[in-house]
Amino acid sequence: MKERGMIFNGEMVRAILDGRKTQTRRPIKWKQTRFTEIGEREDGSKWPWSEDAEHACDFWHPCPFGAVGDRIWVRETWASGLSTKSTLAYRATHKREDLEDGFYDTIKWTPSIHMPRWASRILLEITDVRVERLNAISEEDAQREGVHTEVWDQTVVARNYAARDEFFQFWSEDMPHYVEMNQLYRSSFRSLWESIYGAENWLANPWVWVIEFKRVEGGAA
Repeated sequence: MKERGMIFNGEMVRAILDGRKTQTRRPIKWKQTRFTEIGEREDGSKWPWSEDAEHACDFWHPCPFGAVGDRIWVRETWASGLSTKSTLAYRATHKREDLEDGFYDTIKWTPSIHMPRWASRILLEITDVRVERLNAISEEDAQREGVHTEVWDQTVVARNYAARDEFFQFWSEDMPHYVEMNQLYRSSFRSLWESIYGAENWLANPWVWVIEFKRVEGGAA
């Protein structure tokens, strides 16, 4: 079993803590190996494959984020040395009242890329890894990606990450951000992806790693 760090933004950290996020998709970064493509393995699944003409061999590329059973420790924006019970704070969930009475620290947040393993509070175990086209995401999997939802008048709406405080809805074509009912979560996930990687990336429909996980004990907090 191996452990690797993975960056999540504040929204997705909260989704993991709430139990809403059990999947993440990450772009496949092609290595400079000759004849790299997506091949089909014996079990019928798709996977990155390369033929190395120089060494007369071919091989399947391992997922850089780990295999089933490996663990991922979450890297998030954080701060240390504060007047809190643990002296650690995490921007995704921090509230001013978390500070002890009498202390009014000005928090200097440290970017997630600089979080060390000992400061991570969330540990995940990989339960499945596969490869698919980005646009192939199903409505069910888009929901498992942890997009933010609310209930308005007994009806679920999903956040539009391209417009602040706006939500996709399916009950009225005359209202903003209307989508078909079976596209609610996919529309929200698409807007989330585009907010990170750009609209052109979604249109390019790249191959992505699909990593499923469950939360386990072992974080710092």
